[in-house]
Amino acid sequence: MIIMDDFTKRLHESTEWLSKEFASIRTGQAAPSLLDSVKVESYGTKMPINQVASVGVEDARTLRIGPWDASQIASIESALTAADLGVSVATDSAGLRVIFPELTSERRAQLTKLAKQKLEDARVSVRAARDEIMKQLDAQEKAGELSEDEKFTAREQVQKQVDQTNTKLDELYAAKETELTQ
Repeated sequence: MIIMDDFTKRLHESTEWLSKEFASIRTGQAAPSLLDSVKVESYGTKMPINQVASVGVEDARTLRIGPWDASQIASIESALTAADLGVSVATDSAGLRVIFPELTSERRAQLTKLAKQKLEDARVSVRAARDEIMKQLDAQEKAGELSEDEKFTAREQVQKQVDQTNTKLDELYAAKETELTQ
């Protein structure tokens, strides 16, 4: 069934979205993915930082940015400052160092709350997809394309997929929460 394929794809997209959102939430470790949202003004266009420089981990709380064009150092520095990530930026002849401060317990609580909100956004997306396919199944039954038994079987499959996706989302959240509280 085509609508089931679309539904499964939407559930997968919700899970992928949550994974990406969690990757952008900073924990105690510095990770290059934390800078994915930073856009740098480069030759008249805004580009992701990883397209104008190499981003690597120097130590647990420091990222090293090596621009491919040394003239980009100033624009990368201003983009990092404008992104308001709560980091300090040090410039040297080879590039930039992005230093992440230790997380305070207050900041950890804020990040956990943010992660919980992202989880809820993903759940809302899953519920919306479920409601949409349920309406489509009802419409197909009224149009005579599905029997009542086929509709109930399809509804059971839909609910099973929703439950599996919610379990995956909960696992992602639990892992992020553990990461944030350590």
